[in-house]
Amino acid sequence: MDFEVVTGITSSDQLKRKMHLKGKVIKTGKAGAVVDIGVEKPALLHISQIITTKDEPILKVKDALEEGQEVDVYIRNLRSDRIEVTMKKPLALEWREIKKDMVVKGKVVELEKYGAFVDIGAERPGLVHISELSQGYVRNASDIVNVGDDVEVKVIDFDRRKRQIRLSMKALQPGLDEIEGVKITPARPPRKKEKESRKKQEAELDEKKPMENEPTVMEIRLKEAMEKAAIAENNTPYREKKSKRPPEEWEDLLSRTLNQR
Repeated sequence: MDFEVVTGITSSDQLKRKMHLKGKVIKTGKAGAVVDIGVEKPALLHISQIITTKDEPILKVKDALEEGQEVDVYIRNLRSDRIEVTMKKPLALEWREIKKDMVVKGKVVELEKYGAFVDIGAERPGLVHISELSQGYVRNASDIVNVGDDVEVKVIDFDRRKRQIRLSMKALQPGLDEIEGVKITPARPPRKKEKESRKKQEAELDEKKPMENEPTVMEIRLKEAMEKAAIAENNTPYREKKSKRPPEEWEDLLSRTLNQR
């Protein structure tokens, strides 16, 4: 982000943070310099905020500034009792200004196999992972963007401690389901819904299953009689599957057994 020089400022009420101004050094000292920026009170420039033409910090004020020298400064802090300026170009986007879901413009500065790095004016470039470059599959980041491209991105996450910013271009692109007049039918229902549907179907099948006939009192007594008869005659347990007695013999056997009681 370019900070153009602001002119016509005559009051401190018109000043804003990061504003780029032209000033004149009116006094220097060990701790820094006093700069006239055209308002009712001068601004203070600390030695730590003074840089040379090579954009390098200095150790002594007199090594970089002298009284009467014109300098480019940026508003660093606005306090009730003083104005603080810096010669260091401020970040367009500071960590405290970064918000999730905010949309910003940037420039692609580096490409990797896993994505593209975009300078959004923050302390470090943000990463647009290859999966966040576009809707659909992306084989190479260079298929979508090139170094130097101006892009619009959305902040999807950031970690100030790790100095990491995650960006997305895909989040700003409409999906197929957002095209007017198009209804998207998923090829496969979600697993949860699929399980619920399967359970419902199984429950319906269970309701349709015929109930197994319970044995009657006659059948129970017949079985008990046959088991006792088999033990008495052969002295071996009765096995229902191996019985070869025809049905008419069962009833006769049951009658004789009941009459003996």
